[in-house]
Amino acid sequence: MNTLNPDSTALLVVHLQHDIVSPGTAFGALFSPEVLSCNILANCHSAMRAVREAGGLVVPLRIAFAHDYADLDESVPLLQLAKEAGCLKEGSEGTAIVPEIGVLDQDVVVTHHLPGPFSRSLLNELLKSRGIENVVVCGVATNASVEGAVRQAADLGYTTYILSDASSAADESAHQASVASMALFARVITLPKLRASLLAAPGKSEQ
Repeated sequence: MNTLNPDSTALLVVHLQHDIVSPGTAFGALFSPEVLSCNILANCHSAMRAVREAGGLVVPLRIAFAHDYADLDESVPLLQLAKEAGCLKEGSEGTAIVPEIGVLDQDVVVTHHLPGPFSRSLLNELLKSRGIENVVVCGVATNASVEGAVRQAADLGYTTYILSDASSAADESAHQASVASMALFARVITLPKLRASLLAAPGKSEQ
């Protein structure tokens, strides 16, 4: 990959919400050690800024459910865990995107109800309406909704990338195994490669 046209590129930032990545929360107790160790929030912030400044679209994704979980699909074990923990209720602090990543008004936040963010949501329609052809994915957890987003994006015909140094799982082995699996469907890149590829696009130059 030499260039990545920002005008047709979207960065999907997966589930950087308090209940998922903050210490002491329902899923944060599991994921926050790797989030902290790998500087995931800072790296995602950097990726968002790079895509934004190049003229691309930043799409923070959040998963949230009604207070009675009427919109939660209990056939999915991961979602059953959320219900049992009483977390990710719409309107609660736990569903809020953490401030460290710096979501701006120009970003388009999409809320969905299944691990795969394209399922039963308007995400695909949103991207198509913006002329998006390239999808870059980062966030938490690598082996759950990050991989879900990558696989779905590839199935839908987007040229798809996984930002490996801005994603993490409960442990490094799970992260690496998932990245290796995603390499069958997406290009594996890092932050420096993302920046260089955006800057190499026609009409773009380093500031």
